[in-house]
Amino acid sequence: MMTTMFRKYRSAAMLLAGSALLVSCDRLVSPDFNTEVAELRGGAYTLDKDHASLVWKISHLGFSTYVGRFNDFDATLDFDPENVENSSLEVIVDTTSIDVNNPTFAEDLQGDDWFDVANFPQAIFRTTRFVEAVDEDTFVFEGDLTLLGNTGPVQMTVDFNGGGRNFLTRRYTLGFAANATFNRSDFGLDNMVAFGVGDEIELDINVEFQESSDE
Repeated sequence: MMTTMFRKYRSAAMLLAGSALLVSCDRLVSPDFNTEVAELRGGAYTLDKDHASLVWKISHLGFSTYVGRFNDFDATLDFDPENVENSSLEVIVDTTSIDVNNPTFAEDLQGDDWFDVANFPQAIFRTTRFVEAVDEDTFVFEGDLTLLGNTGPVQMTVDFNGGGRNFLTRRYTLGFAANATFNRSDFGLDNMVAFGVGDEIELDINVEFQESSDE
């Protein structure tokens, strides 16, 4: 009886000790990690391409949501934590890097019926104005999206995850997730819309930015 109780207490103690170790390790990995936007470091940031994803989703005839991504894009961020509305973002997407896990269809999407990458190898998004603060770390910005040579407004909702020095890169890093939706037909990308392929495109973005001046 006593042996069984001792084993239970020992297991519980080991579990608590392990949890405490994980918490302390997390602090060692990013000792200055902060989720308070106003406490983060402002300035110019560049995209960490090794920790960035740009995924798009579209309805496929109502049967399913078709998912693809762009594997090559770059971005710069001018971040003002004390006045987030003054922050600005520019994203440049290499449309030739479209990836749908189907090389044949990806090649078709690069053609002039779709993204026409021979004539329009880039899509560009630049923020133009601050719209609103949803909560203390979620903000909505509007920007100009240029796609297929057409430019129009698109709103992007940004969730800041936090910032701190990344122990792997030794660079001060900001992380955030963002999403946006727009109608592709507004930019001339209207192939198959009349046949039930979704007009609305949803973007799902997860990125890390490194402080430009941090060595």
